[in-house]
Amino acid sequence: MSEPTIDVLDGGRLLQFGLADLMRYHGPGFPGGVAHGFTVMRRAWPLLDPSGPPVRREIRLDTAFPGPGARDAFELVTRAVTEDRYAVRPEMERPELGRVRARYVFRWSYRDRTVTLQIREGFVTDEFITLARTPNRSAAQEAHLAVLKQEMADRLLAVAPDQVYDVTEP
Repeated sequence: MSEPTIDVLDGGRLLQFGLADLMRYHGPGFPGGVAHGFTVMRRAWPLLDPSGPPVRREIRLDTAFPGPGARDAFELVTRAVTEDRYAVRPEMERPELGRVRARYVFRWSYRDRTVTLQIREGFVTDEFITLARTPNRSAAQEAHLAVLKQEMADRLLAVAPDQVYDVTEP
């Protein structure tokens, strides 16, 4: 079976990006964030354009999630960061979801469609959020955080995107 890809059209040409492409572009720093980006785009694309891959430069994203791994994944696939179609909006946070899930909200727009996705329980842990938000981490904490990032990436990639992100109202 072939690896999943995120497909977009650019100038009428099909571009396909696999997880390895996103990881090479981002680097090793935030594999969990890259996995979030990969997974949320795979979830959003069929909802934005059921007929096939969307046109790369017509996709917009507003999100409460500021993570650099996801941002780089979105940039590689959509060019939305450099073309000002990507915005981190803290006001989109959903505190009612709890501190672990509050920022994992993504509102995608494409042509006449908009879809908002939010993460389900169980993919991001309280331990990860606590450690990631700890200032002045020790070397041991950094090493443990690296393990937690990879474990989160593994959880996200082990299931279908529709098992990770729910469609919600904007």
